[in-house]
Amino acid sequence: MLKYVLLGVLNYQPLTGYQLKQFMDQAAGHFWYAQTSQIYRTLDQLEKDGMLTSHLQAQDERPDRRLYQITPGGQADLRAWLAEPMTELQTSKDALLVRLYFSAQMDKATILTQLRVQRALHQRQLDLYRNDIPALIQQSAEEHPSLKRDAILWDATRRNGELMEEAYIRWLDETIERVEKEL
Repeated sequence: MLKYVLLGVLNYQPLTGYQLKQFMDQAAGHFWYAQTSQIYRTLDQLEKDGMLTSHLQAQDERPDRRLYQITPGGQADLRAWLAEPMTELQTSKDALLVRLYFSAQMDKATILTQLRVQRALHQRQLDLYRNDIPALIQQSAEEHPSLKRDAILWDATRRNGELMEEAYIRWLDETIERVEKEL
C-alpha cells in the first residue's frame, strides 16, 4: 500500500524523501502511516522497478538532496491500481483494543487512566479534522484550481477521519462509563 501512497503523491509533483515523509505525517497520517526507513526502502524498490526516477539536486550551503519523480510506467501502475475494485474489507490494528481486551487483571484506576488518555488524544485528532484540515484543503484548492477535484476527494477522506474519531470517542465514553459502574 505504501507504494501507491508514494506514487500517488509523486503524481502531483516531484518531491524529496523528506518531503514525502512530511506528507505521510501531515496529510496521509490519518489513513496511512510509514516510518522514514520504510519510505526510503520503498522508494529504492520503486526506482528499481522503473516506477520512478531520482536525481541529486544541488543546494547552496546544504548537502545535495535526492528528488523523486514518477515515470509514465509508475503513472500507469497507479491508475491500474486505482481502477481495481476493492472486494474485501480491510483489517485494522488497534493497540488500545489489545490492551483493553487483556486488562481484566489491572486495577480500575489504571484502566480508566488509559481510556481517558486515549479519549484526549482522539479529541485532539477530531479537532484537527474539524478545524485545521478543512482550511488547508480549501487553501490548496484556491491556490491551485486544477486540484479542485482532488480537494473534493481529500475532503472526503478528512470527513472519514472526522466520523471515525466521533465514533471512537463515543465508544470511549461508553466504555469509561461502563468501567466506572461495573468494575
